[in-house]
Amino acid sequence: MRQLTFLGPGRLEWQEVPAPALEGRGQALVRPVVATTCDLDRWMISGGAPTPPGPFPLGHEFVAEVVEVGDDVRSVAPGARVTVPFSISCGECDRCRRGITASCTAVPVGAMYGVPVRGQWGGAMSDLVRVPFADAMLVPLPDQVASTTVASLSDNLPDAWRAVAPHLATRPGAEVLVAGGGAVSIALFAVDIALGLGASRVVYLDEDPERCDLAERLGAEVREGAPPARAGRFGITLDASSTHPGLHCALRSTEPGGVCTSSGIYFEATTPMPLLEMFTNGITFITARASSRPIIPDILAAVVDGRIHPERITSRVVPWDDAVHALLEVPTKLVMERS
Repeated sequence: MRQLTFLGPGRLEWQEVPAPALEGRGQALVRPVVATTCDLDRWMISGGAPTPPGPFPLGHEFVAEVVEVGDDVRSVAPGARVTVPFSISCGECDRCRRGITASCTAVPVGAMYGVPVRGQWGGAMSDLVRVPFADAMLVPLPDQVASTTVASLSDNLPDAWRAVAPHLATRPGAEVLVAGGGAVSIALFAVDIALGLGASRVVYLDEDPERCDLAERLGAEVREGAPPARAGRFGITLDASSTHPGLHCALRSTEPGGVCTSSGIYFEATTPMPLLEMFTNGITFITARASSRPIIPDILAAVVDGRIHPERITSRVVPWDDAVHALLEVPTKLVMERS
């Protein structure tokens, strides 16, 4: 079969590799039909983030068609169109039952598609992908939802959702601050989700004019330029900047009793934080790999109801075979569609 392989920053190649096969009665084989770039992919391709040495299969956000299932699989059948969560999870261990599917105890820590983190699990840009826990992981898609609309349902959409949706549920109409620039699509998804779920105001910070323009079209109040020391007081804040000034701005802009979530990955060994101010104001700080599987149904419901519009963040849709050239341009949110 053919797979898109990451060889190193700026180096991608289609390669012929052995096709995966079922290795258990609860597994499935799926054929990716739409894939998209995670914000981490953008960083790896551009050389902006430390990466494991290649080669390894690329991609972990995708919609697929079920090709084959093991004898014990009950939730899907061949021909079903499904979203595939980026992290590998069994659905049965204590952590999975508590909704922490990104830290499933049945597999090595960090097990996921598209990055060789303690094992090779395949990548979204492949002719076939093995799903080791089909009933726990795969989520069928409603007929009325286009695959290109929910290409990021595997990871970035849930990452944005968890940063704003639960907190808007407990404080309806809260004001939201989004510091963008690092996890670029997560930040923009968060703007769309926050406004779709009733935030009274969303402020978006970024130095990129194109992303600022998109955020404004989504309905945010935009402040273009470097993040200030403090942007105001907000009940809900998101750091998707991946910079110290952006992180500190988000933290210092969180009102007493508010919640700040960081989706910006910091690769350094230590990251400075204004802990005394956080302590004094009594804010809650959350950072973690998103556990996408438990919240996918809620996101799908919001898409079907028309409350959120993930397709508005897509910067370009290209044919599957054009992936290498398009990926090397490092767009905000590239979607690749198989014909």
